Amino acid sequence: MSKDIEQKLRAAIVKSEMSRYRISQLSGVGQAQLSLFVNRKRTLTLPAAAKLAKVLGLELLEIKGWKK
Repeated sequence: MSKDIEQKLRAAIVKSEMSRYRISQLSGVGQAQLSLFVNRKRTLTLPAAAKLAKVLGLELLEIKGWKK
């Protein structure tokens, strides 16, 4: 997973008005896994990141005209 995406997802979790417990309940991502991710101890699988993004109201967008 891209470091930029990880940073944005971490920031959204920290800034959320929901508790980590609530985010965990709604997303189905375990509390321990969520805590380890937020504390930079581990990364997430893409399915787990997608579940968290959905709960937090985030989506991945294509940048038009972006080229390497």
